Amino acid sequence: MQTAVWIVMLLVFLALLFDFINGFHDAANSIATVVSTGVLRPTQAVVFAAVFNFVALFVFHLSVAATIGKGIVVPGVVDTHVVFGALVGAITWNILTWYFGIPSSSSHALIGGIVGSVMAKAGTSSLLLAGVMKTVVFIFVSPLLGFVLGSLMMLLVSWVFVRTNPVHVDRWFRRFQLVSAGAYSLGHGGNDAQKTIGIIWMLLIATGYAAADNPMPPYWVIFACYAAIALGTLMGGWRIVKTMGQRITKLKPVGGFCAETGGAITLFLATALGIPVSTTHTITGAIVGVGSIRHASAVRWGVAGTIVWAWILTIPASAFVAAVAYALSLAIY
Repeated sequence: MQTAVWIVMLLVFLALLFDFINGFHDAANSIATVVSTGVLRPTQAVVFAAVFNFVALFVFHLSVAATIGKGIVVPGVVDTHVVFGALVGAITWNILTWYFGIPSSSSHALIGGIVGSVMAKAGTSSLLLAGVMKTVVFIFVSPLLGFVLGSLMMLLVSWVFVRTNPVHVDRWFRRFQLVSAGAYSLGHGGNDAQKTIGIIWMLLIATGYAAADNPMPPYWVIFACYAAIALGTLMGGWRIVKTMGQRITKLKPVGGFCAETGGAITLFLATALGIPVSTTHTITGAIVGVGSIRHASAVRWGVAGTIVWAWILTIPASAFVAAVAYALSLAIY
């Protein structure tokens, strides 16, 4: 039996609101380095990033959406209350961390929301351990891989250009950074928009508006989610830009290029494997990696430590809020 259309429309709107906030909240991941190095002005950078967020629609397969939509929760457990709880948990944590300027993960806020809401309904047995563990493992793998790739890129570039005039290197990498920032924005759109596609797909299957055996969700879902994240990026999130771009470590164009390239490779790999990863974790790891190659003291470890605590708290906090929201939705309708 199909659920009332107005309820589904309300939840789709809530999911697209999460997607918009994701773009708004995570805009800094794509543009912080290119703004902090002075390659683009903030207004130019958000338009640049938003365009590449949307273009990702034509580049990536829907592997991440399939993981979220079908790979985390046992079929038949999801209902409108579960989706409502998951989205409220994720949105609440995103708004709180945005307000305080803490670059936490929208992705893991959503995963935490889904886990908390599902556990409130049916306990841990309703979770698909393989899908959940794949995401949890990459909480640690994605920043580590970003760190390693950012460090290696910095070492390689330093070795190749060791005898080149620094003024020329700076001028060249101001141009190269446009390529790396575009690639990172492409990876951000490809991985993050698919998380919202996945939860709307989950909702449509649960409410009878999509068949569980369909290989992909309706095309309007895909288009709407990429448009929402691009629009969110266009609005920007300047509190977090400052933290990502300057407070962790001071960046020059060569460092920005290395951080973005290392981060982009990590995102492309994760998206190809269907793993929902945190763009925040990834770029932070890459920025710290680049800074540590220059000198360990170049990284402001106190700021990085605050960010790590936000990472640790994200899933439990969003799961708790989601469980409360699930209970409230049961009481309301």
